[in-house]
Amino acid sequence: MSEYRSITALDRLLDVLAVGEARRRQLGMVRGELLRALARGALPVPARHNLRRLLEEEALVPYVRLAESGALRTRLVDGKRPPTSEATNEIRRQVLDTLREALGLPALQLGGGALPLQPTPRFGELAALRRQLDQDLAGHMSPGQIRLTAVLGLVLDAAPRSGELVELRLDDLAAGIAAVYVERRPQHGGGDQDGEGSWYELSPLTRAALGRWLAVRGELAGHAHGTSRLWVSLWHNHDGDPGREGATLNRPPGMPLEENGLITSYRRGRARYGLASLLPPKLEQLRRAVIAETPPVATETAEPA
Repeated sequence: MSEYRSITALDRLLDVLAVGEARRRQLGMVRGELLRALARGALPVPARHNLRRLLEEEALVPYVRLAESGALRTRLVDGKRPPTSEATNEIRRQVLDTLREALGLPALQLGGGALPLQPTPRFGELAALRRQLDQDLAGHMSPGQIRLTAVLGLVLDAAPRSGELVELRLDDLAAGIAAVYVERRPQHGGGDQDGEGSWYELSPLTRAALGRWLAVRGELAGHAHGTSRLWVSLWHNHDGDPGREGATLNRPPGMPLEENGLITSYRRGRARYGLASLLPPKLEQLRRAVIAETPPVATETAEPA
């Protein structure tokens, strides 16, 4: 039993927190660092006795600064305690936000990290984006605009990463396009364990956009002899380097869309379809805004279409 009541309360929280094994290991890392920071007397006295006070900004700012410096390491590297890596710093911040969320506290934008995050849209801007997309759906749309609108709807409803988006398949949509199954593929070992996922209910906006996209997609996929992937290419393109390989492989429309293609279509579509004032430059910024402002809630298991 820890002599610090806040750590004892943290242990109870960790026992009931529903996370994957990767995230649980990261939680253990942060728990150990917090305990060592308390033992050094580096945090405010109230943080010793109350978990909420331990996870308030007054305690976390000095903790993060100390942890990033390497002073809270348990193992020496070449006889020293060097600063922790950029990836570890980002994971630490994700874990702290997970703990704060479990206590009903908002995410912290702690300064001084090695990975500065770009600004994200706020709640009102996300609402305005939904209104604009809904208006667009009422009129004529090109195949590219239909695909982008469906992509944006899924991000607004389920907050998948770009790598998770491109891996979606037709059977990841529930009957009636009522929900989508997202298998989490975290970066830097963060988030849920690989292979875990959840169903997320889809809004009327997203169902309408996906309905239009599926009609377009079916025709496109027919040119490429079919694929189960949800997102496919719109145009002919080439694979390979003619300067090095002597020839390129012609790829017809309807081929599975890769992550680079998805990100490129987002960047180009943002300007092409009049969304530059509503969409941030990067798709990841939109995803983080959704997590912060309108976090998706997993629903009961749905029946695939």
